[in-house]
Amino acid sequence: MTPAGNRRGALFMVLSMAAFSAEDAFFKAATQLIPAPSAMMGFGLLGMAIFALAALIRGEAPVPRITKGLAIRSGIEVGGRLFYSLALAFAGLGVTSAILQATPLVVVAGAVWLFGEIVGWRRWLAIALGLSGVLLVLRPTGTALDPAALFAVLGMLGFAGRDLATRAAPLSVTNAQLGVLGMGALAVAGLVVQLVTLAPITLPEPMAALRVAGAAVFGCIAYASLTVAMRSGEVSVVTPFRYTRLVFALILAALLFDETPDGIMLLGSALIVGSGLFTLARARPR
Repeated sequence: MTPAGNRRGALFMVLSMAAFSAEDAFFKAATQLIPAPSAMMGFGLLGMAIFALAALIRGEAPVPRITKGLAIRSGIEVGGRLFYSLALAFAGLGVTSAILQATPLVVVAGAVWLFGEIVGWRRWLAIALGLSGVLLVLRPTGTALDPAALFAVLGMLGFAGRDLATRAAPLSVTNAQLGVLGMGALAVAGLVVQLVTLAPITLPEPMAALRVAGAAVFGCIAYASLTVAMRSGEVSVVTPFRYTRLVFALILAALLFDETPDGIMLLGSALIVGSGLFTLARARPR
């Protein structure tokens, strides 16, 4: 990859993380007006429509042939999106985003167990420090555990499982098709929550509908930008810019939801991000 390609990849990665943060903020704002299951289903269905349209424009089938590996990946993603969406609805945006940053650390640990990859003691130490940062973030007030933040942990584990299961997905599946499946997983997760909680399915008022639509649009922009980023530059150069998502999330959390992180949460976030960057650096080819 050329330096220009790396710069382009880094730029699109930052754009993607900003869009993901905006998606989370729009979704959280929507859940303040309508029940979380209704927001999840609306977001998922609209996102499916956008990605399906993109697939059709490219001459692709919106839904790929479902293989066993793809079914496993989609099932795990349902769990990840379910719990992450619940965390956005009921926990702080900053807390939820900080815990999500631990996903790469869990992926590295899972790759050792599932695929026999070799990880040295330094990276194991970094993983342990990163997970200790998660424990600090789970006490964002410095005085008590936020039970709703546990949804973020479960969501993070689900996303890590999805990333690991991606290896089992056929390479013939396009990005738009994966987008359709991912948004479909979100709609299914919303339906599961609705059936379990017996929450009413609410047709959103105009303001709530705009917030759901904003989440879907920014989600698709984020996904498309992420694809460009990963195909433009070296993975080892571009991937660390994923952590800018936490910066954007903390800014939006403060501006829109009056969330102010304390020292303990900032320390935990620093441990998570620092451990992730160290793990990526150690993984670069020498």
